[in-house]
Amino acid sequence: MDPVNATIIYYSATGTVHALARAATEGAEKAGARVRLRKVAETAAPEAIGARPEWERHIRDTADVAEAAPDDLAWADVVLFGTPTRFGNPASQLRAFIESVGGLWFEGRLAGKVYSAFTASNTAHDGQESTLPQTPPGRYPQRWRTPSTTGAASSCRPATPTPSSSGRATRTAPPTWPATARPVRWS
Repeated sequence: MDPVNATIIYYSATGTVHALARAATEGAEKAGARVRLRKVAETAAPEAIGARPEWERHIRDTADVAEAAPDDLAWADVVLFGTPTRFGNPASQLRAFIESVGGLWFEGRLAGKVYSAFTASNTAHDGQESTLPQTPPGRYPQRWRTPSTTGAASSCRPATPTPSSSGRATRTAPPTWPATARPVRWS
């Protein structure tokens, strides 16, 4: 059996998400995967970066990490996205990269892969619970499927209420947490 190709694409301003991405890389390599660790391009203004010494230091420390390219997604069997939480959303730098891969989606080259995401923030309940559903594939489930020529489409949706033995509706998952919180293989 061929090894799995795993791409870990992340954005990190001060190094926390970078450390998580490195840990994921090490774990995947120990499991026998071929791994590409990639950061997305920094788009923050130099003045903003210069105002925070830890941000400047992190940019210097990760200068050797290659920037993500669409080919990194096409190559992968498994894709992990890492982002800090920004007011309950993924960082704009990661979103900008994801928005740039529409051509791969149109060609159907993002379908049939396993996707997951990880995040970090300064404090508990600082938006992590809303950041992950906003990170692909939770935010853009159609982007990760093969385009349909018939107009028919399916997507990952939160669990819907189902009758329980008591006759009351129950949920198999929280309504705002898509099934993409776990690795899912879409066709």
